[in-house]
Amino acid sequence: MPQRALIEQRPWLLASVIAGISYWFVAGSWIPGLYLILWKGAGVSLLAVYAWRHHPVPDAHRIALVMALGALGDMVLEVSFTGGALAFLLGHMAAITLYLKHRRSMRQGDKVVAATVLLAIPVASLALTGRPEVAFYALGLGGMTAAAFASDFPRLRVALGAAMFALSDLLIFARMGPLAESAVPHLLVWPLYYFGQFLITVGVIGALRAQGDFTAL
Repeated sequence: MPQRALIEQRPWLLASVIAGISYWFVAGSWIPGLYLILWKGAGVSLLAVYAWRHHPVPDAHRIALVMALGALGDMVLEVSFTGGALAFLLGHMAAITLYLKHRRSMRQGDKVVAATVLLAIPVASLALTGRPEVAFYALGLGGMTAAAFASDFPRLRVALGAAMFALSDLLIFARMGPLAESAVPHLLVWPLYYFGQFLITVGVIGALRAQGDFTAL
């Protein structure tokens, strides 16, 4: 999309990209904590606004809810790991509900992939952290990723975005164990997470627009 068209037709999306990218550069900087927390939540919050503005399509509101819970998790995570994880888990449940509503007809190989993803993510999370509560959260993460793959939304956007989200979380879990001294999680967690959420949002909204004639504001 040309830059001018993006500015004129997708201002919330453009604002989200600016907030999401800029946060990566300021994270851990001298900026006071409260402002940094709000900055962190801004990128995905604006994705929620972008999706919500596609009124009155109910599924646009559902993906907006998913993004709103993700943004809440981003911010709460800075003060409470458990509280942030709970917000993300609720977001995963909302996403699973949406994706299962849009199930695609799958061949046997696709079903095997979905089942493998569903189980592999919590198993890997437990292996990385040794913490059952993390594996419980990751079961929701795996369910969300598998459901995105099983949905009829475009896989190169929605399923890929979900996989990027899952990889971001796995890097966070790795930072609790084998990658505790590595710079890799610090460098990759945020871009994988933010652009994963971005791909999910634009993938779902794009598919909904193709299914019906409604105005993207």
